Amino acid sequence: MADYAKHSSNTECSKLTAAAKQDVNMELGKGIAIYEVDEDQPCMECGDRCPGFKSHPWRNICKLCRCPRESHDVYHCEFIDVRDRLGWPKMNDEDLKESTLREGFTWVPSGLSRPQISEYMDQLPNHKVPRISAQGERYRDLQLIYQLPRQDLSDKYCQSLESPSEFADFHEFRRLRDQIAMGIAQTKEAIDASVCHNCKGEIDSKELIIVASKITDSLCWHPACFICSVCEELLVDLTYCHFQQKLFCERHFAELVRPRCFACDELIFSSEYTKAMEQNFHKDHLACKHCDKKLIACRYILKDENPYCIPCYQELFAHNCYVCRKPVGPDYKDLSYKDKHWHEFCFKCGECQKSLVNQPFAYKDDAIFCSDCHDELFAARCDGCKKPFKGGMKKFEYKNTQWHEECFLCNVCKEAIKNKSFIPRGDEVVCIPCFENKYAQKCAKCNGVLTKGGVAYKDIPWHRECFTCSKCNKNLAGEKFTSREEKPYCADCYGDLFAKKCCICSKAIMGFGGTKFISFEDRHWHSDCFNCNKCKTSMVGKGFLMNEGDILCPPCGRN
Repeated sequence: MADYAKHSSNTECSKLTAAAKQDVNMELGKGIAIYEVDEDQPCMECGDRCPGFKSHPWRNICKLCRCPRESHDVYHCEFIDVRDRLGWPKMNDEDLKESTLREGFTWVPSGLSRPQISEYMDQLPNHKVPRISAQGERYRDLQLIYQLPRQDLSDKYCQSLESPSEFADFHEFRRLRDQIAMGIAQTKEAIDASVCHNCKGEIDSKELIIVASKITDSLCWHPACFICSVCEELLVDLTYCHFQQKLFCERHFAELVRPRCFACDELIFSSEYTKAMEQNFHKDHLACKHCDKKLIACRYILKDENPYCIPCYQELFAHNCYVCRKPVGPDYKDLSYKDKHWHEFCFKCGECQKSLVNQPFAYKDDAIFCSDCHDELFAARCDGCKKPFKGGMKKFEYKNTQWHEECFLCNVCKEAIKNKSFIPRGDEVVCIPCFENKYAQKCAKCNGVLTKGGVAYKDIPWHRECFTCSKCNKNLAGEKFTSREEKPYCADCYGDLFAKKCCICSKAIMGFGGTKFISFEDRHWHSDCFNCNKCKTSMVGKGFLMNEGDILCPPCGRN
């Protein structure tokens, strides 16, 4: 970025070479002041790869790195008054440089007070405000170079003007442009409410506006809306051209009048020129971007919108074939995969050498293979038939084994499992129907397969719902029960059907919960019922007498 400490010097540009200083002074003598410094300036795209800008003999590029001139850190070595650059007379004798720098900017609109200058700058995007040592300073430098190209302002920078008539046409273009179309707009306060000609937004009275008198005094713009209708950038230092009430920077206005050469960036004033790639060229400027070979009536290839002759294209951009290692030139199809490239005739299966152009292929170990060869060499194999899995086949995996769909079979019925459920038995698999028929436990009552839950009694399985009392069908799961002749009975039914009866209470004597009972001469008593018939004393564990079927304690028996 230009160091504006240099602005304190009056006329000398400390960084200019002697030859460059002479050029500046010569232009000043003609009324045109160009203070651009490009020689040896670093490239903003290449960085350290470019030792510094060196002008190409006729292209608008660096001859070392081939990047555009504007991609280098071109700057102005002196304070720029746009009227000096255009060769126009100054409006007054005010020391514009000192007053502008005093405000902290490299340019300010003329005729504004300090508060109005602040108001104006506040309306611009921050990165475009031409504040000293800020991003906007560099932005203004670039726009001066781009929007007001030096080759449009002085024939000194036009290397392609050859005949006297071309020089005359150039000067006539300048005269008419400056007289009719070009001007420097003014900034002032709006007298009445108005509408911005660009954004159609409202403008209040007393608000700062821009007016372009060469168009009409009836139109006005917001400061941030005063832009070129082509590049849509702020018109640098309010310098504009107009056509049909549209605003243009000088560059894009000139291109409405004259074609501009895509190579040298100069306007074309010759009667003959070349059109190619939707661009215009001087007749000898359609040339290879790399070697400058003239391409009129020659084959060339576009790369990044630049033309290259065939040899240069092959040297710079053509890929080497992965198989034969020769360049894949423009006359061949370049087939690529994973950053590798092949000639069409080299794109073959690495095993059988079959052409794979427009065919499915697989990439393995830095080589390409047709589907069949890839499957045969590298595909996983079925643990059943030992054949490979081909693309699109279903693969079943089980216990570190893999199977074709048709090979994954039930070990009993030999039918394919497919998407059905199965049950493993060791290293074998069995489908559900076969497992139920051959291996599953079955209910002792209904003979149905036990799939979940169930009850086992004496190693005999039952469904919970089938494990019921053999007499009353009461469900016995979780209940007290006993069995007789392998049949289960609830306590009540078992007592009714098979248990001994107490001689006293006539109720069944059951063995649940450690129930005690007494038996004597085929007669049975609950222990609670085994009492003296007269005094009711318990006779459990005592001597007793029998009297006509009654139990008596010895004392009652003696009485």
